[in-house]
Order: sequence, then structure tokens, then C-alpha cells
Amino acid sequence: MGWTVLVGLLAGCVRPAEGRAQKDLEIGRAEAGGLSVRVEEGLAAVRGLESGALTLWGNAPVFHVRAVPAAEAPEGWTVVVRNALPDAALTAQVEGTGEPLPVEGGPTLVPTVKTWRVRLRPGVAARLTVAPPGGSAAEPFRFAALADVQEALPKVGDIYARMNADPSLRFIFFAGDLTERGTREQLEEFQERLTESRIPLFATLGNHETYSTGDVAYHALVGRGSHHFGFQGVHFTMVDSADGTVDPLVEEQLDTWLEAARGAVHVVGMHIAPLEPIGVRNGSFSSRNEAASLVGKLARGGVDLTLYGHVHSYYAFSNAGIPAFISGGGGAIPERFDGVGRHYLAVEVDPATGVKDVVLVRVD
Repeated sequence: MGWTVLVGLLAGCVRPAEGRAQKDLEIGRAEAGGLSVRVEEGLAAVRGLESGALTLWGNAPVFHVRAVPAAEAPEGWTVVVRNALPDAALTAQVEGTGEPLPVEGGPTLVPTVKTWRVRLRPGVAARLTVAPPGGSAAEPFRFAALADVQEALPKVGDIYARMNADPSLRFIFFAGDLTERGTREQLEEFQERLTESRIPLFATLGNHETYSTGDVAYHALVGRGSHHFGFQGVHFTMVDSADGTVDPLVEEQLDTWLEAARGAVHVVGMHIAPLEPIGVRNGSFSSRNEAASLVGKLARGGVDLTLYGHVHSYYAFSNAGIPAFISGGGGAIPERFDGVGRHYLAVEVDPATGVKDVVLVRVD
């Protein structure tokens, strides 16, 4: 009996992120109120669905939704997208024919919360697209990279204020540890405080989101831990490494995303770096073999930039020739005596030439 229990426990530890990897596949799917919804690639979480109303939490600057209203469903629907680009627009068309469906914009009280009224045809599938004008055009742009807010959640507003002062930043690429314990209450507070930011925040989870039932709340409120999206000709991938490992199911998806981005500029983020520059602390993967394998895969896939968190400081280094940055300056207890303090990175990318600049922006 004892050996049976021990073997079972060991088996459960082999893939600590397996449950999250499986849950990722369910994100963006819902059916209620006479409407069936599927967000392509799970790039938004369904936060509410009832007759005539759909609310989503976006986790990418551009995403598509397949909406199939039942024959008895209402024609008029209110679509609310939280965590959207301020200039995002909604377009709708009949699936298969491309025939446009009527869309009207609603009031915007918060820059990242967008509301529209769309008229769907009962019994007819529609494709809804949330995207800014020119979102598919290959043009240079800048974004912010941030991680590790944790217990500094009450004062993260000053980081957002500093970002707001830079109108060139399009979104925040967040590499995990939004909160201290990952509870539903803390994640809801994080999202409420995020309304102080004029730009959205697209995230993966960190180890602090796995405490208690945090990962369950994370999937419900934020969405996938591992996902891939494109914006203005640049590819972005977030990988769930919150346990110091990557689940085999996520590795399979990563292979697909690397192939999709081959030949294009590709930025990859995750919370715990496979290999970090100091190497004598618990700031990287538990398995050196797995770490080396993953870094090699990223290098062969032509990744242009890797961004990490977990270590509460700033480091610029290289893994297998890939520029790498740890930016854990969101406010969590900083490394002592390093003099870095709270910060974020401002990253400029050009789809034609690659990563042009990575600037450390100190907040205090």
C-alpha cells in the first residue's frame, strides 16, 4: 500500500503543469443564452455570457470569435471586451460568405474596455474580429515588458502612470507573478487596478499564481497560460514555465508556434527562465537537460528575443545567441544591493529588421 501511494505521488509530480496545459485548451469556449462561442486559439477568456450579452477578457491585441446564435436567440447583442487596445474595433461578418453584419460602437469610459452592439442572425454562424485599424500591417512599434508585481499590487499604479506618459507603447507583455497568492480576490484586484493603464496587459502566469487554487482562478479570469499571437508582423509567444518546467503538451504547441513564426520576428516570454546568468540560485529550470533542450529549440526556431521574470531584478544576457532579459521589477521584494529597483523594459521591434532596442525604464 505504501509503495502504491508513493508511486502515485511521484507520477503526479512528473507533469506538475499538465492540468494547466489541458485547461488552456478549454479557454474561450462557452455556450449559454442561446449563443455558442469559440475564441480562436483561446486568445480571450469568456467572462460572461447570457442572452444578448457577451463579455470577454482579451489576452492578445487581435483575436477572432466564432459565434453561433440559436434559432431562437435575440438578434441584438452587446459585446464587451476588457483588456483591449484603446483603438480596437469590432467587425462582424457571416461565416463563409464574408457578408458584413451591423456593428455600432458604445461608450468608452476606460481606454481598455470596449463596448459594441452587433446584430447577429439567429441560426447563422458569424465571425467577430477585435483588432485595431492596421493591426495586420507590418510596421515597427514599441511595447512594455514587465513581471513580478506580487505584494506591490497596491502601488503598481505608479508603473502604469510612467507607461502612460509614453504614448508609443502599444501593450504590456507580462511574464508572470501578477499577485502574491494567486487568489481570485487578488487577481480581480490586479485587473481592477489595471484600469489605471491606458494600454492592455497580455500575460502568462508565474509560480505565485499556482499557490492554493490560483491557477484555477487565473484561467477563469485571465485565460491561457501558454498562447501565441501576432501584431503588426511580429510574433509573440507566452510559455507557462511557472513550475520550472514546460509540460510536453505545451512543448508540442510551441513547436507549432515556432514553425508559424519561422522567418519572422519572434518574441518569447515565460516566467522562470530555462537558464539564468548567475546559475547558483533557484531562478531557472530544475533540469539542466530540459533547459538546454528548450533553449536549443528556441535558437533553431529563430527566436529573436526572450523575456523572463521570477528574479526580482534586471539582467541582460544571452542564451544560445538569443538576446535574453530578466525584468522582475514590478514591485515584488527586490534583490538586495543591486540598485535596480522597480522598473520595466521598453522594447522596440521592427518586423523587417528585428529587435531594434530594449531600454530599462526605472520607476523608482
